[in-house]
Amino acid sequence: MFRILKLTQYLAEGNPLVTAMMRSRRKIFLFVSALMTIVVIFAALMYLIEGPEHGFTSIPTSMYWAVMIMTTVGYGDIAPQTPPGRVVTSVLVLTGYSITAVPTGIYTAELADSLRDSVTGIRKDSRRCPECDLVGHDPEASFCRHCAHILRPGID
Repeated sequence: MFRILKLTQYLAEGNPLVTAMMRSRRKIFLFVSALMTIVVIFAALMYLIEGPEHGFTSIPTSMYWAVMIMTTVGYGDIAPQTPPGRVVTSVLVLTGYSITAVPTGIYTAELADSLRDSVTGIRKDSRRCPECDLVGHDPEASFCRHCAHILRPGID
């Protein structure tokens, strides 16, 4: 497909994007895990508050509702009817708005680091500090830049 559309010449341009995504995968996984935890908590809460008589027939149905509310899609097929349910919905909407930018910021920071590394030619190594777990020290560093703990050569 790339050959037919003559796009193979642009494949190298996508390398920084893929590299940034790979470098940020642990942070994004942690973010998605926290997001799923929030969805489950709010879904269970709405199931208890609203109940089956208001359309929240099960916790998975409530999870669907929570995802629709957090992403601001809001089809309207399930809506809270009680004042406590509307308060919880308002909190969830504000939470959804506030966390929308988090994965974008994580990815953008990694992309900026990747581009800076490719421009300067300086690459951070992958040694992990045994004390504070920080990764990304200068290759010639002997001490952690965060906690000043001794870095052993070749320790990952």
